[in-house]
Formats: sequence, structure tokens, C-alpha cells
Amino acid sequence: MKTARYRYLIAVIIIVVIGLGWTVINRLQEKDSASGKRKEAGAAPVEAVQVQQGLIVLKRTFSGTLEATSKFVIAPKVSGRIERLSVDLADIVKRGQVVAELDNDEYVQAVAQAKADLAVSRANLAEAKSALKISTRDLERIETLRSRGVASESQLDTAKAEQLAKQVQLEVAEAQVTRAEAVLESANIRLGYTKIKTDWPPDSGQRVVAERYVDQGETVSANTPLLLIVELNPITGVIYVTEKDYARVHPDQSVTLTTDTFPEDVFTGQINRISPVFRETTRQARIELRIDNPQQRLKPGMFIRAEVELDRVADATIVPDKSLTTRNDETGVFVINEEGMTVTWLPVKVGIREGNRVQVKGQGLSGRVVTLGQQLLDDGSPITIPDDMETPRSSGTSADRK
Repeated sequence: MKTARYRYLIAVIIIVVIGLGWTVINRLQEKDSASGKRKEAGAAPVEAVQVQQGLIVLKRTFSGTLEATSKFVIAPKVSGRIERLSVDLADIVKRGQVVAELDNDEYVQAVAQAKADLAVSRANLAEAKSALKISTRDLERIETLRSRGVASESQLDTAKAEQLAKQVQLEVAEAQVTRAEAVLESANIRLGYTKIKTDWPPDSGQRVVAERYVDQGETVSANTPLLLIVELNPITGVIYVTEKDYARVHPDQSVTLTTDTFPEDVFTGQINRISPVFRETTRQARIELRIDNPQQRLKPGMFIRAEVELDRVADATIVPDKSLTTRNDETGVFVINEEGMTVTWLPVKVGIREGNRVQVKGQGLSGRVVTLGQQLLDDGSPITIPDDMETPRSSGTSADRK
């Protein structure tokens, strides 16, 4: 009887010990699980991108407008009524072409009058020459008679005075002829001005009529604008750059252009002139572009967008712009330590930007950089990359399906 009670007590004690053991084990497992969860919760989830090495180009797009390379205002040098306009808006004109004619009756009459005056002057010149010859012979005769004692001294003086007077009259007649010739030439020139011609330096491009200011039959005064003639090939593009970009532009730099008129077409040109001064109001400098326009599709006044390649680096270290972050007023990136799954914050110097790609300079820039979740990180912070955990599961499932 006592033996049975003893055995029963031992069985109860064994059951209690086993129950306590299981309780302790469960609590330890719960503690380890909680610790693991706390540890997993301390690793910040982030997204990362591989640092790249390659070409990056700095481009800027500037808004501007087109201007004619050269402009010529056609105006008469004399007044008169417009009898004929031989060109109109958009007509092509050549150098030396007659584009308008004025009523020339008055100027024709002036030429006729000048010719008559010249004829009179030449007749007077002939008369003066004849009179000089006669006075010269008279002087020679008196001098001969005087040498023989026949003529008096007073007769000789009179002959000399007469010969000098005729000489002066001849010079006056010659001057009058020269003056009459000049008047005739001037009258012919003014008559020629009634035919209004284009005139610009030779070997220039083709030009067209851009504006017409008068109509046929109007009476105009001298220097009244009649037509505006412009050169369209090449054509000039004008953009303005700020001080930040000014040092990167230089003559002969290539430019690509687009317009709203031809949105699908890209035109090419090059920087031709760079202003040496900045506008005080805008702090921008004028840049002129030379654009070939053989088909004359581009017109003065059109709006343009000019893309200029300001710089390029062939072997640059490139990261996404969203990987840049600021710590203590310094720009840097979080580089991932792949072994410990922690991050290291490295300061960088930002270079060229191209879209969402940024050139950076600094030490230790290799591997992957954090692009999302930087606000949760400090130097040395643990991280997790959800994309890395999803990729193996996805690939494993695919293998199982195969």
C-alpha cells in the first residue's frame, strides 16, 4: 500500500517537472521570436540602384526667336510719284534689280536744261579761246612795232592788258564748262534715282520682300521707306544665356533647334556670335546662332527651342538624382555594404546633370546606392531591400513550374 502511494507521488512529481520544463522552453522561444522581430523591425526597408560608369552629357534648352541675317530698307533718294512697283510681298529679288520707278518728267527736263547750259558754256569757251588768240597776235605786233620805234609805250601796255583780260576770260569759260558738265552729271544721276534698284554687297544670299509700305500711284518724298528686303539663308537665331551657362558656350558650338511650326523636324546650326556684355535688367547675354535655311522654311519671328551641348564626360560615375541626400549641409549618398546589409553615407561633389542622372565625384562610389528610404537612415544603419527578397522567390517558383 505504501509502495503504491510512493509510486503515485513520484509520477506526480515527474509530470510537474515536465510541465515546468515545457513552460520554460515556450517562454524562451517566445523571447527569441520577439527579439528576432525587434531585430527585423530595426532594419529599414529601402530601394537601391547600381552605380554606373559611362557617358553623361550636359545639355541646356534655351527659348529664342529667329531674325533675318540682314535687312535692307529700300527708299528713293528723290521725291516723286510711284509709277510702277515691280515686286510685291514674298517676291525674290536680285542685286541691282529695279523694284520701283518714279515719275521722271521733271528730271528729264532738268537733264535737257543742263545739256543746253553745257552747250552755251562750251560756245563761250570757244569764243574766249578765239579772243585770246587775237589779243595774243595784237600783242606780238605791238611789241614788233615798239622795237622799231613806231608804237608807243602806252600802246604796248594796252595790248598786254588786253591779252591778260582775254586769258582770264578763257579760264572763266573753262570753269563754266566744268560747272555745266557737273550740273548735267548731277541731273543724270537724279534722273537715274527715279529707277529704284536694290543694292547690297556681292556674293550674298538670296533675298525676299518682307514688307511693302506703299502702293503704286502714291507720291513719296526722298528717303521714304518703300520695301523691306530680308535675307533668309542663312537665318539667325537669337537666344539668351545666364551667367551660369555663359562660360560653357563658345563660337562654332553645335546647336539643334525645333519650332512649333514644324514640330516633327529638327534643324541644326552653330553658335556664331557671343555678346561680350550682359543685360542689366535680365543678367543674360545675347547669343546669335547661324542656321542654314536652304529651303527657307524658317522665317524671322518664329519661336525656337535651341538645345546646346555644353559639356560631356566620357567615363563618369553616375547615380540617380533621387539618391542624393543632405546631411549637415553636405550632399552625399548612402552606399550599401552588401555583406552586413548596412549603409555608409559618403559625401559627393555633384557634376553634370542629364535628366534624372547625375555625375558624382567622391571616394568609395561603387556597388549600389539607396534611392528610396534615406530619411530612415544614418551612417551604419541596417537595411533590408524587399526587391532582393522577392526576386529569389519569383525565380524559384518559375523553376518549380518548369
